[in-house]
Amino acid sequence: MSNIITSSHPIVCQKVSELRRASNTPRQVRELTDSIGRLLMYEVTQDLPLESTGEETSPVGSYEGQRVANKQALVPVLRSGLSLLNAASDLLHDAEIRHLGLFREEATLMPVEYYNKLPRTCSVDECIVLDPMIATGGTADAAIQILKHWGAPKIKFVAICASKKGIDSLASKHPDVTFYVAVVDDVLNSRGFVVPGIGDCGDRLNNTA
Repeated sequence: MSNIITSSHPIVCQKVSELRRASNTPRQVRELTDSIGRLLMYEVTQDLPLESTGEETSPVGSYEGQRVANKQALVPVLRSGLSLLNAASDLLHDAEIRHLGLFREEATLMPVEYYNKLPRTCSVDECIVLDPMIATGGTADAAIQILKHWGAPKIKFVAICASKKGIDSLASKHPDVTFYVAVVDDVLNSRGFVVPGIGDCGDRLNNTA
């Protein structure tokens, strides 16, 4: 689907392979997640509009300055989405940061919202949702629905790993949202885990498995 952008960058592929390893320490998982996030954010920010800041001066002459014209909100989905926040905010250092707390109930695999402190009105031009994993797609769908209800004019979703079933369903349900992923795996097992996937990201990041 045209609204799914899967990275084919060799460094992304290598780092995803490294991230999959079950023997990784939490520190290694955090470092690899951050590195992949930085590479994905290059793709995410390619279409940002620019505006002139007027004439400025370099050490050897004048030039027309430029800056990103629109306002963004970075929306990490707690808790694992925080692992992508530094990568995103280092590029978009003026972006607002808005947290959403969602978890997947293990028995039903349905999303449960437990934290939402969005302001009453949306004050940004686009929201960039950060969540390393898309499995069934339920949590991602809930986050997108919340942001649409908030009034977000444009939404992008950044994930490291997604199941084909989950991301295809999301892309079909939300054709106005662009999904940026490092890898798409074919298998989603009966427990709602992507195979081979990257495991439970929150547990691996925080050593709570």
